Amino acid sequence: MPLTLGYAAESATTPLQPWSFERREIKPSDVRIEILYCGVCHSDIHQARNEWGGSIYPMVPGHEIVGRITDVGSAVTKFHVGDLAGVGVFVDSCRECHNCTVEKQQQFCERGLTVQTYNGRFPDGTPSYGGYSDNIVVDEAYTLKISPSLNLPAVAPLLCAGITTYSPLRHWNVRKGQRVGVVGLGGLGHMALKFAHSFGAHVTQFTTSPGKEEDAIRLGADEVVLTKDPSALKSLASKFDFIIDTVAAPHDLNVYLSLLKLNGVMVLVGIPDTPSPIHAFSLVGNRRSLAGSGVGGIEETQEMLDYCAEHNIVSDIEIISIQQINEAFDRVVKSDVKYRFVIDIASLKK
Repeated sequence: MPLTLGYAAESATTPLQPWSFERREIKPSDVRIEILYCGVCHSDIHQARNEWGGSIYPMVPGHEIVGRITDVGSAVTKFHVGDLAGVGVFVDSCRECHNCTVEKQQQFCERGLTVQTYNGRFPDGTPSYGGYSDNIVVDEAYTLKISPSLNLPAVAPLLCAGITTYSPLRHWNVRKGQRVGVVGLGGLGHMALKFAHSFGAHVTQFTTSPGKEEDAIRLGADEVVLTKDPSALKSLASKFDFIIDTVAAPHDLNVYLSLLKLNGVMVLVGIPDTPSPIHAFSLVGNRRSLAGSGVGGIEETQEMLDYCAEHNIVSDIEIISIQQINEAFDRVVKSDVKYRFVIDIASLKK
């Protein structure tokens, strides 16, 4: 096997640096993908720096992967050499439980056997390595079709930021005539804003950042609220059908729960590294619901990609070389990106 080139974190406190490793040999149902672009997700930082605990080192991050298939196993039927393909947050599961087979929600495998694209382990105990590398081998059942009609680098973040926001908006049937709030305008938030607008909702963007108003309107917001002004939030009490909270930093959830109308729902997709206290009265009033959501299953992710191709929806991105990854990590933490970094994997050859 030729060595795979990548960038890895050797520990929670060391910067990412070049690292070579071997991918597995192709099995009958596998495809090999030459990675062309990989998005940089905030969860890459959390895990590389062990902020959630349980990190496995060396770690090759990256789960927003797009590229071109260069080899297929003897039993592959869905893909051919030369096809564009994508890989998202996970690359395997038990394939037998109710959630995997009936619900088609492999990310919620009842046996806990979902294999994360990186920082996970396959059933034989070998670690999984992600998309900050020049190729990846994946079972075709966990590989996604990418339309050539879309801007390929800007498709990469759809494999996490896109499906993480699309899935709850679809599950709770966000639609025309509803009032929807999006908390945070970053990698996740800008995709939530695009989708909610596309689904016909009246969308309010909540942000702590003055200067993002123009961008929010361009991306689909009907109005923008700067949350550092308490009076602006008080006037919106009990106005919203649905709120999607994309913020990965600690903040007061009770403030946004108070904005939900009768039977309103607030969904968390951002994951701060510290717990958030919830007051019971924030939920009892108006019979509000607080929920969480992760990525979608393979079928729903493909549905999202097809929807994006039909409606020409992609992420707003800044392309970087792999040599800029440590700087990019620091900038993500500072919210200094509009709105997702994407690595040009061709830069690995440098």
